[in-house]
Amino acid sequence: MKIDLTDTTASKINKALVEGRRAIGTPAVGMVLTMVVVTDEENAYDSIKAAEEASHEHPSRTLVVIKRHARSPRDRTTSRLDAEVRVGADAGTGETVVLRTYGEVTEHADSVVLPLLLPDAPVVVWWPVDAPQNPSKDPLGALAQRRITDMYAVERPLTALEARVKSYAPGDTDLAWTRLTPWRSMLAAALDQAKMPITSAAVESEAENPSAELLARWLQARLNVTVERVVTAGPVVTAVRLGTESGEILIDRPEGPLATLTLPGQPSRTLALKVRATSELIAEELRRLDADEMYAVALRGEATKDTPSHV
Repeated sequence: MKIDLTDTTASKINKALVEGRRAIGTPAVGMVLTMVVVTDEENAYDSIKAAEEASHEHPSRTLVVIKRHARSPRDRTTSRLDAEVRVGADAGTGETVVLRTYGEVTEHADSVVLPLLLPDAPVVVWWPVDAPQNPSKDPLGALAQRRITDMYAVERPLTALEARVKSYAPGDTDLAWTRLTPWRSMLAAALDQAKMPITSAAVESEAENPSAELLARWLQARLNVTVERVVTAGPVVTAVRLGTESGEILIDRPEGPLATLTLPGQPSRTLALKVRATSELIAEELRRLDADEMYAVALRGEATKDTPSHV
């Protein structure tokens, strides 16, 4: 069910949500969080689709904020809020409200979002593109327990990475880090089996890959070795090599969904290591709403005395 509202207000949107739920007989009590997606018109479709697919695992109210920029000077001074309310089959397993802001409302999107948040429920803000320099200080980011950015979406990801280092606050995370979860799990399992001191390390990837840089910094912090960065044709991270006195621990994924794991003195084995869809990455991030200490370690490339021992 879809309800279109033109030149509307937050109170009218809330009323439309109630009417929509009544029409399809669906209560709101089953939703566990509010997901705020801040995007542009170009990326709105893919972002909404990913959020709605993630809602099958985490039923949520999804608020999509699209900041529209008027072309004429006259329209720029006109404040307006248009909304599209989706409930039922048109909104995954929760509710979706697409908010298009114009004029001064664009600069105060938090005042529109705040009345639409689910009461007593966590808030997660995701910027698929054009994330603010300091997410925790952004008016919308300040409403959230978790703030998700994506360095893959910027022109200079490694420059963005350094900005994330300077602005990091507990609750921040990035999908470039989330993409590494299978790699981190495999490396941890390989090290548990090998039980050998690591003397050297190398991460191979395409150039300017933020995930590869985070992986190298994480290995450097956890293994206390210098990690070499090796540029390959890609796609994304293609291999990790860990040197030991008995030989090399190697996870190699030149292309496709399969990787090869090689341990010293053992036969090679094939493992599943596919590139995951954005909806899977968002669903993973929504499973935990506390601070991600390992992401902070990977950003800085060093552990602190308060860093937990798990990977």
